[in-house]
Amino acid sequence: MVQQIAFTLISLAALGWAGWQFWQIRNKIFLGQAESISGHTSQRWRNVLLVAFGQQKMFKRWIPAVFHFFIYAAFVITQIELIEIFIDGFTGRHRVFADKLGFFYTFIISFIEILSLLAFVATVIFLIRRNVLRLPRFTKPEMKGWPTRDANLILIFEIILLIGIFSMNGADTLLQSLDPTHYPDTGNLAVSSWLGPALFGHLGQDTLVILERFGWWLHILMVFVFLNYLPKSKHLHIILAFPNTWYASLRPRGEMENMPAIMNEVKSMMGLEVEASSHGEELPEFGANDIFQLSWKNLLDAYTCTECGRCTAVCPANLTGKKLSPRKIMMDIRDRTEEISLNIASGQDAFAKDKSAPVSKTNYDDGKSLFDYISPEELHACTTCNACVEACPVLISPLDPILKMRRYEILTLSQGPQEWLPLFNSMENSGSAWAIAEDRDKWIHD
Repeated sequence: MVQQIAFTLISLAALGWAGWQFWQIRNKIFLGQAESISGHTSQRWRNVLLVAFGQQKMFKRWIPAVFHFFIYAAFVITQIELIEIFIDGFTGRHRVFADKLGFFYTFIISFIEILSLLAFVATVIFLIRRNVLRLPRFTKPEMKGWPTRDANLILIFEIILLIGIFSMNGADTLLQSLDPTHYPDTGNLAVSSWLGPALFGHLGQDTLVILERFGWWLHILMVFVFLNYLPKSKHLHIILAFPNTWYASLRPRGEMENMPAIMNEVKSMMGLEVEASSHGEELPEFGANDIFQLSWKNLLDAYTCTECGRCTAVCPANLTGKKLSPRKIMMDIRDRTEEISLNIASGQDAFAKDKSAPVSKTNYDDGKSLFDYISPEELHACTTCNACVEACPVLISPLDPILKMRRYEILTLSQGPQEWLPLFNSMENSGSAWAIAEDRDKWIHD
């Protein structure tokens, strides 16, 4: 009874705290502007099934993809056993499904154990890749400090989780013959039927009982720790990858978002008919200089980023030694969103644009912007080749916020690289990239 009460209280506290954190993530994402999502539902479901569930884009690099799939599959399938753990914890019973499912139960738990063993191997390999082999995409400047610790920490959590599973199942296998009344027969499990006797065969019954409970509690507590750690980690993509692939743009890659105000200005400059509603209107502020001008989908991209570095690894600007790293762009957007969210939550007047009103999404100014995180040098290096968009395993578009920030710099601030400005001035003043004063269609008449 004591264990039931403890389990119930811990579960409610852990799930409640996790739920609150995920709700805060939602609020942070919606600090961005509204964005209409259109396109065929069938294509969106296809993206979710193939890209999020099927890991389709991961297999462009098949060796790490196979190991990642081991961890991913173990994570998904283990949730079946987790259902039983919750039922046992709330009811005070032990392996409630074992007697009811019989051989099918043996098959399910054995399948989970095989995947868990493969996940253990994959986890060790990933730790070696990051800390011994030190692959270049894991050692870029933006990965120093917390990003590297975060990646290692989640792998260590995975190992602890697996220790809990095999301690629980291994000790339970031995207890089934010592106390069949309290420990239902699970059949010969694929791993624990030999690992349990090998590790714990020399131990007494009381020690085995303690070891089984230790494994059971370690497993569920690590699940709760993992769940509450996700909102602070890059591994939030485990959850956000599914909505992010659903809401991913279905437009052809390379198709830029149209700006009606600019289109009308160009039409006016070229003597074409302009929509009546656009005459006399004050030009809006173009592009984005902070997260408030980005869309909520851009912020969802930032929080979904796995920091895997595939985008940076294929970026031609980065490969030629330029400062641009598409991964860093997404990490900077997320960091800026976190900073603003904390400042708004503090309620301090120092962050309010209008000191007479409470600080909020529409009343915020801390004297900083995304340009304090992302330098013009990074933005100018982008060739808009879409290599980063193509490489991302969860359909993130680092190119979209880059273009929005460049538009703000050029169209709103009238700034940009010196070698670009003569081109823009020529097009504005003469309608020609080469500052030729003659009409653009003169060649037709000639």
